[in-house]
Amino acid sequence: MPHSFNKVWIHAVWATKNRMPLINLRVEQKVYSFISTQLTELGCLVKIINGMPDHIHCLFLLNVQKSIADIIKQIKGSSSHFINQADLIPEKFAWQTGYASFSVSESSVERVYEYIKNQKAHHQEKNFTQEYQAFLKLYGFNPDEDTER
Repeated sequence: MPHSFNKVWIHAVWATKNRMPLINLRVEQKVYSFISTQLTELGCLVKIINGMPDHIHCLFLLNVQKSIADIIKQIKGSSSHFINQADLIPEKFAWQTGYASFSVSESSVERVYEYIKNQKAHHQEKNFTQEYQAFLKLYGFNPDEDTER
């Protein structure tokens, strides 16, 4: 086959340090816009970014020339720097160390998009910890283990 074809959707989730509710309604669109621009500059097409004051969900197409770890590291570092330099919040901002990323099949992209789009309504029923543990179980991880895969 003379050509390579790749289309890998990623649903990534990460939290603020100590899950502090720092991304309020006043600043969230600035943060999401910055992250979207950064992902685009890394060659990742962004479908949606949304979240809550203590965490973010992103659905994007992976640039297959980069690792997920490198992309998330770059995004978290540059967005922390942006939030602090722009004084978007009064506290010093930082993201929690880890993250989760899950592959999304083409047939599930719209369902995941709607899930991310409706984060605020969704979290009236489940908090972040409940949501995160459900994701880990769904993908075969033990939520009580602190391991990287």
